Amino acid sequence: MSTPAVRAAGRPRVVLVDDHGIFRSGVRLELGPRVEVVGEAEDVAPAVELIGQLLPDVVLLDVHLPGGGGHAVITEVKKDHPDIKFLALSASDAPEDVIAVIRAGARGYVTKTISTADLADAITRVADGDAVFSHRLAGFVLDAFAAAPAADDIKPSFDPELDQLTTREREVLRLIAQGYTYKEIARELFISGKTVESHVSSVLRKLQLSSRHQLTRWAAERKLT
Repeated sequence: MSTPAVRAAGRPRVVLVDDHGIFRSGVRLELGPRVEVVGEAEDVAPAVELIGQLLPDVVLLDVHLPGGGGHAVITEVKKDHPDIKFLALSASDAPEDVIAVIRAGARGYVTKTISTADLADAITRVADGDAVFSHRLAGFVLDAFAAAPAADDIKPSFDPELDQLTTREREVLRLIAQGYTYKEIARELFISGKTVESHVSSVLRKLQLSSRHQLTRWAAERKLT
């Protein structure tokens, strides 16, 4: 088991994970000399591999990625490198997105409206072991965890298979079981069709199923409709 190298001259070593190359370039440029960006990735699998190789102080990542989301990156990396710290940087302030990455092990969550100076400060603070949240999200995160088990109406099922799914994945699963199309699910949850497909693929993988028909039957057997 490896741990991040000690950072030199107070500059955190950072890996950027976001599926928009222009955004990554902008962040790298804006942060300038305050942090050392040692690598970039745009999806879950390459991010996990790169982080394992570079062992940065902080991983700055979006919560929505094509291959499963930021929480999937955190979960996989933490298995072998529990000391690596994660800071979510996202356009989303949706409750399920915030809670998913915090439960996975992120040390903070800031939105993309954050200023350059504040982002650099947040990265440094996370590298030093602090927890950092955008002002509007801090109270929400405390309230959500104080009101466990979840931030919405989905309660723990005590079904090991179901409990491994994120809140958003359960929402998608329930709508599929009710006969919604991907386009209808996207409209209902205010997400893109591509994101719906990503969630369905993740659910199929976690439940070891191979088709929407099997998924619908699985959900019906557990009365999720």
